[in-house]
Amino acid sequence: MTLHRLGLISTRLQAFQAVVRFGSVRRAAEALGVAPSAVSRTLRQLEEGIGTPLFERARQRLKLTSAGEILVYHAGASQAELQRACAFIDDLAGLRRGSVTVAAVESVARGLLPEVLSRFWARCPDVEVRLHVTGSGRAFEAVARGECDLAIGFDAKPPKGTVRLAGAGLKLGALMRPDHRLARRPRVRLADFSADRVILADASLTLGASLEAAMPGDASALRSSAVTNSIHLMSDLAVRGHGVTFQTRVGVERELAEGALVFVPLADPGLKPRKLMLVTRAKAHLPAGPAVLATLLTEAVQALDGQ
Repeated sequence: MTLHRLGLISTRLQAFQAVVRFGSVRRAAEALGVAPSAVSRTLRQLEEGIGTPLFERARQRLKLTSAGEILVYHAGASQAELQRACAFIDDLAGLRRGSVTVAAVESVARGLLPEVLSRFWARCPDVEVRLHVTGSGRAFEAVARGECDLAIGFDAKPPKGTVRLAGAGLKLGALMRPDHRLARRPRVRLADFSADRVILADASLTLGASLEAAMPGDASALRSSAVTNSIHLMSDLAVRGHGVTFQTRVGVERELAEGALVFVPLADPGLKPRKLMLVTRAKAHLPAGPAVLATLLTEAVQALDGQ
């Protein structure tokens, strides 16, 4: 049962959080199943009660004021604590239900998580998992703000207020079709692909920064057929023969198992292993259900170390 239905979250706060989440009154109203005028009226009442605007309204766009940002942060943290309280009450009753919120990068959501969740639901079938796919930095920040119980990401430094549960160093490699001329090499360098079309991660991904630091001096000789922030698109284009891409094994487990792609480790001197991390809130005690998922994810991440 939701916190709103339990009466633990007010209608005004629910409307405010929906507008923040969806970025507009109209979309928030659609999600809540009410008229836009009702959401606008509720926001005005909230702002009048607090005594200060929560949004700046300019050119039909809503932007949080400083007061709005403060309310978003503390409302999210309070809501997360209330969710945990409900979960702990379920524990007292011998129940394993409720929910756990996880933020993860796309590659983890595509590869590691589905297998772990299958094992999790075999033990805790009544626990709902809320998964947010986002970048590493945002995933860790969501845990620090109390919006998520767990986060998995690459390379980004976990912020203050979080603690690392597990970590794994993962080698970067070239992903190519098995009929590629370099597919049987024990290792390769980025410069070996100067004659190929390559599919690269853009600057919004920590993967992109890792590769850029190790690019050869004649990096301009690498001809990109695509630059994207989607790990799934990168591997799919490689399977279709549109170029070679560079990733870890995480997120392409199925393609490797089926033989659609081959992974050849990169041996460039400036290329460091990527660090996959699982974090949670510092000093936080997870209810039984989320604690089981944290344990399973810890084991899965640690099993990847050195791959």
